[in-house]
Amino acid sequence: MAMNQHAVLRVVTKLLMPCILLFALYVQFHGEFGPGGGFQAGVIFGVGFVLYALIFGVGAARRVAPPGVLRGVLAGGVLLFTGVGIAGVLRGGSFLNYSVLSKDPLLGQEMGILLIEFGVGTTVAAAVITLFLIFAGQEQKE
Repeated sequence: MAMNQHAVLRVVTKLLMPCILLFALYVQFHGEFGPGGGFQAGVIFGVGFVLYALIFGVGAARRVAPPGVLRGVLAGGVLLFTGVGIAGVLRGGSFLNYSVLSKDPLLGQEMGILLIEFGVGTTVAAAVITLFLIFAGQEQKE
């Protein structure tokens, strides 16, 4: 039986996707205060996308996240991480010294951590999705 004929799986996936992505955002932004953060949120987001691809097909997944967009997100996350580090150096601190990002060192720490975690999260999510799509594409070539 083809995956397209599994209506229950498709409906359940459509219901779960917003919850999975919302949980990824929760882990992303709660990571500053407790366990979690960018890496964990990126993996959750990426796995949510993998679920989508498994249920609706790799072709549908590639339409939702084209390779060019994934490359842009990968590069953007790395650039954000590096940019925050360099901003600390340009403001008189050391690389990834968040305290110098604002006049108030505590606010600088919060801003820096939030930006770094967001950069890590987007990079990890795009990497997980890219790796899945690469391996899923190998099946079509055989």
